[in-house]
Amino acid sequence: MTPDLARLTWTDVPDGPLVLVPLGSFEQHGPHLPLDTDTRIADAVAHAVAARLPGEVVVAPPVVYAASGEHQGFPGTVSIGNEALRLVLVELVRSLTLWSGRVVLLNGHGGNAGCLADAVRRLVAEGQDVVHVPCSPAGGDAHAGHTETSLMLHLAPELVHMDRAWRGNPTPIRELMPALVAGGVAAVSASGVLGDPTTATAAEGARLFDALVADVAARLRTEGA
Repeated sequence: MTPDLARLTWTDVPDGPLVLVPLGSFEQHGPHLPLDTDTRIADAVAHAVAARLPGEVVVAPPVVYAASGEHQGFPGTVSIGNEALRLVLVELVRSLTLWSGRVVLLNGHGGNAGCLADAVRRLVAEGQDVVHVPCSPAGGDAHAGHTETSLMLHLAPELVHMDRAWRGNPTPIRELMPALVAGGVAAVSASGVLGDPTTATAAEGARLFDALVADVAARLRTEGA
């Protein structure tokens, strides 16, 4: 059975499956990466994780439009904001759990984290079987740098423009937060890059991807998913 929920008829949907929902964003990723970078990575991880988990598992279409207000200073970025995203996630899970088992929200964009946690707390309080899991490598640079560029060179090299991969602001994200909160990414990086994509390689992307998939799968097995 294909794990893609979108490709199934309603009669093909298994009984009470685990549903993985990739949660991404649609925002600038520097001059060299596509606007849907976070979504592509989360979706790829979801499919790879689905292949490793026991039982019936389906992957829902990704949530593309999310909370990306900090990138709104760059053309192409589309953000629905925290309040709208919180409501979307709540209603999405309420609908899914009418026929599914556990719902797992795989978050590939750090800007979603606050409202995602709020939505899950509300849903759990209602008795819904839902968890959220981060879907980005620990310890990587902040945005469109070595980490994300390596992942995209592995997953979709045809969409990466390494001739436009310029070194951005390398300052640790914790030190940039006051300026980011006040003026968004554009206030700290004219290119939108936080990190150094010039060192990225497809081989490093493959290593990062395999480690990320293994980590997410292990988290879900530990939680009984």
